[in-house]
Amino acid sequence: MKQIVAGIVAHVDAGKTTLSEALLYRTGEIRKLGRVDHGDAFLDTNSLEKARGITIFAHQALVEHGDLRLTLLDTPGHVDFAAETERVLRVLDYAILVVSGTDGVQGHTETLWRLLARYGVPTFIFVNKCDAAGFAREAILAQLRKRLSDAIYPLPAMEQFTEGSAVPLDAFAEDIATLDEEAMNDYLEHGVLSVGRLRSMIAVRELFPVYFGSALKLEGVEEFLDGLETFTREREWPAAFAARVFKIAHDGQHNRMTWLRVTGGALKAKEIVSSSSCAAASTPSPVQEDDGMAWSEKVDQVRIYNGAKFETVTEVPAGSVCAVTGLTRTFPGEGLGAEPDAESPSLQPVLTYTVLPAGAESDTAGTSGAAKRGGTGHDSVNRDDAEHDAAKSGTGRNEENDTAGQDAETDNSSPALPQFDDLTLHKVITALRELEDEDPLLHVVWVERLAEIHVQLMGAVQLEIIQQTLHDRFGLDVSFGPGSILYRETITAPIEGAGHFEPLRHYAEAHILLEPGEPGSGVTVASALSENDLDRNWQRLILTHLTEREHLGVLVGAPLTDIKMTLVAGRAHLKHTEGGDFRQATYRAIRQGLMEARAGVSGRPETPVESRPDTTGEGNCRLLEPWYRFRLEVPADMIGRAMSDIQRMAGTFESPVTDGEYAVIEGEAPVSEMRDYAMDVNQYTHGHGRFSATFGGYKPCHDAEQVIAAAAYDPEADLDNTPDSVFCAHGAGYPVKWYKVPEFMHLDFTTSGK
Repeated sequence: MKQIVAGIVAHVDAGKTTLSEALLYRTGEIRKLGRVDHGDAFLDTNSLEKARGITIFAHQALVEHGDLRLTLLDTPGHVDFAAETERVLRVLDYAILVVSGTDGVQGHTETLWRLLARYGVPTFIFVNKCDAAGFAREAILAQLRKRLSDAIYPLPAMEQFTEGSAVPLDAFAEDIATLDEEAMNDYLEHGVLSVGRLRSMIAVRELFPVYFGSALKLEGVEEFLDGLETFTREREWPAAFAARVFKIAHDGQHNRMTWLRVTGGALKAKEIVSSSSCAAASTPSPVQEDDGMAWSEKVDQVRIYNGAKFETVTEVPAGSVCAVTGLTRTFPGEGLGAEPDAESPSLQPVLTYTVLPAGAESDTAGTSGAAKRGGTGHDSVNRDDAEHDAAKSGTGRNEENDTAGQDAETDNSSPALPQFDDLTLHKVITALRELEDEDPLLHVVWVERLAEIHVQLMGAVQLEIIQQTLHDRFGLDVSFGPGSILYRETITAPIEGAGHFEPLRHYAEAHILLEPGEPGSGVTVASALSENDLDRNWQRLILTHLTEREHLGVLVGAPLTDIKMTLVAGRAHLKHTEGGDFRQATYRAIRQGLMEARAGVSGRPETPVESRPDTTGEGNCRLLEPWYRFRLEVPADMIGRAMSDIQRMAGTFESPVTDGEYAVIEGEAPVSEMRDYAMDVNQYTHGHGRFSATFGGYKPCHDAEQVIAAAAYDPEADLDNTPDSVFCAHGAGYPVKWYKVPEFMHLDFTTSGK
């Protein structure tokens, strides 16, 4: 029996969980067909899911049909929980994309399609609600081919087949053959295409089968199961142990569960497993608590879940999905054993919120530093129509104070924010840390200088879920301030920064070359230093310090992105250098280089410096803001209003296309301007317009001067992220301003200046 792991993905309300129920019911796994709106769906096991009628967390179910053993992963459909869906995509053999037969392809559907392409997941499409009034099969098929792929074709059900069996494709045979060169050769030679050939085409995403039916009425479900059995192919796995983590959760007894898929060998209970970085080492390493990334821990229980119930087993083979207890260091996307860590997720929040005591008024919360820095005080928009997806920013996992300077609040005359008492504050932070363990994109930060807790969220629905979870699981009542925009910073020209840390009996100096990166590349690090100049262990330590936290820019204190950091020079003292010394030198080198960049210096500064350089402008630093890629459908007679709105929002768009009575506009615009536009469209079109937006990347801020002025961020006053260095003379350390560091540093610059 072949074993396949498939995930069901869809736009919210397309009938995704209903299809899961139908598959379970048809295969005899459940006796009663549950419904989402009745709160008794087999896979909606969480009380919040039952109350709201939506899927919030990914759930596992087991289905057997003929020769197919299917592990089904039901994922959230609402855009606010799209990050949970993206994490699941990394462990799938196949995806089932559910499209509503009445609504067709929607904005989030296209986002999911791009994610499936990014992770190379073969995809089956199920068009649901085909029994509804107004459904037009040919119109939906044409829309799928236009908006998603022209390689979407219906495939017939086959009861008895082998790898070489001919598939009766009728009129579609020649069209499908044109999608692949080998398929065309088979078709020209034999006049038919075999099951094996179609399996191969589906596996490499050259062909996407589509099926039609109604999950609620069980129409087309049996044919869909037959199609999965016929046209899927089991993967071959390596012998060495490997696994990919895709979810962290806690059970009712607060046991930490690591959900993973075994991608090589086998996983046994009570077995010692290691992170991929540890496995790559020449010898196994113990858990490294301070600076290292590698660890080894023992698996306690191995659980196979089926809905809310689970079975404890002693061993699972490659290809299986399970939840294990006993691991404390894992995180979503991490590789175990021979499996490498996954790349940074593409869906990340673009809004940050301040956590406040329950009952705090929103107008008081609007005076928070986060709201001021964002320059927007509007309430978060309901994104049932506008897809507020997020950015690929390449950020790592943060420490508690690593964005202490991110939100600039210098207006002391502002009304004081409501604050938690010390005991409640500790409980709230502890609870949020547990939720951040499950979803790292929450990015919980305690800003010491402002005495505020900041979290990053995808939207209003996720905010409400977090609020309810804190109440139900931890007994804590909180409220949130208004969401503000998450800005980023980068540079436009290379600069070498120098950091020196030499209090009495300490010593470290590091030179970091900062270079502009490709858009969307995040933060990348490297070393260009010979081991003859600095020992390997010190170089590894410096590279760890480059990646262990978010480094902040000097314009508004926003995290850096699209930048390459290279270690080009460093010096340690045989007797006095300790591990923490290079942390200080590295942090200061980055900030010193950024200050030089803001002063307009490229490459290296000239010495000596007579006076403090001018840093009032942006120089070679750039403020970035998130942009949306949008699609707007309005009645043709309202096209002028729509185009005027987009221009007013500093957006750009392609030439409008008229499709019958409607006009379609596609383009890009800043999130800060377009975040509430879905409600405006609904209002001025009287409900006849449709607006969808997906993340379009970070681009130069359209109103950078106003945002920088409103932030009033002073990088030299941010003592947690200082650009200055510390030198030693006459037995005592003394500070040196960033622009004087090149005159005092012990190593020469390695780059030339302009």
